[in-house]
Amino acid sequence: MTADVERPAPIGETVGNYKILRKLSKGGMGTVYYAEHALIGRTAAVKVLHPELSGSKEIVNRFFNEAKATTSIKHPGIVEIFDYGFLPSGDGYIIMEFLEGMSLARRLKKGGRYAEGDAAMLVRAVCSALAAAHHKGIVHRDLKPDNIFLVDDVEAPIGERPKILDFGIAKLTDIGLAGEGTKTGAVMGTPTYMSPEQCRGTGQVDHRADLYSLGCILYELCCGRPPFKNLGAGELIGAHQHLKPSAPSKHNPAIGTEMEQLIVCLLDKDPAKRVQTAQELGRHLAKIATNHGYQISSTHATPLPSLPAPSADDAATSFTELAPQLDESDLATDPTTLSHGAAQTVAAVPASRPLIWKIAPVIA
Repeated sequence: MTADVERPAPIGETVGNYKILRKLSKGGMGTVYYAEHALIGRTAAVKVLHPELSGSKEIVNRFFNEAKATTSIKHPGIVEIFDYGFLPSGDGYIIMEFLEGMSLARRLKKGGRYAEGDAAMLVRAVCSALAAAHHKGIVHRDLKPDNIFLVDDVEAPIGERPKILDFGIAKLTDIGLAGEGTKTGAVMGTPTYMSPEQCRGTGQVDHRADLYSLGCILYELCCGRPPFKNLGAGELIGAHQHLKPSAPSKHNPAIGTEMEQLIVCLLDKDPAKRVQTAQELGRHLAKIATNHGYQISSTHATPLPSLPAPSADDAATSFTELAPQLDESDLATDPTTLSHGAAQTVAAVPASRPLIWKIAPVIA
């Protein structure tokens, strides 16, 4: 990878008939600009890959993978891609539809947790888009509130319509687009919402990883907080693999039994024990939404397993109980995740940032 490069912002440049007018935001992989089509006036968002990343063929391929994956799905619940290519500077870009509204992360920060029926309707709409992606063999692998954008829509049941963003680290399965996907040993995703199988970095990741992430989001919508919080990135990776989160009803005593059962099912460490498809999850959520006054037809869903009774094994709520070699001060500053008898080192990255890590075994 090349060293950091400072380039002038491409304000005023025309990219694929779109004139870049102003900067909107800056993220880990690129900067997003507001642009307008020179002839028809259609607005767009132009995401430009950071110069220091454009020298990496692997990163550029993953960046364009977002455009390829997204355009292949064609669903109103997924942001539309218009074009992609390279600027004269050599930096990669993607031109996509410009959305007005706010991310689910911002909405949660402003308004706190959702009413249960509204949460069910919102995630049900996300399931529709996700099902279309999974049908194409595409696994998002970084679903989180930051990647769900809310657009005002007076015709939507809750007054806003979600759109899934950022397929930049999507895995293309053998029924999806041609490509190698992700190499074994790479951990990709955002720790707060990442499935146990992603945390292991084994490469054995399928569409059910997205359903786990939706379980984390649904937990946060109903409880006002994610399943695990106040942990470093490495601790989160260990928690998703080895710890049971607190029951949702601990943080929201008013949560319904059916919603709590659904969240617990989605957060099972074993993918085979979760709800198995986005369509099935959507049916469960539709049933819950009808219990809260929403009118939805065809809500039949496979019964969920009952909530297990608490046991002594569930008492461990501290990561240190799985890693007695470290004390609390170590865990607060050292993002190292320990499994039983072996350790794995990871880069120190804030828990809210997407991860692309290489796992390196540590011999004790």
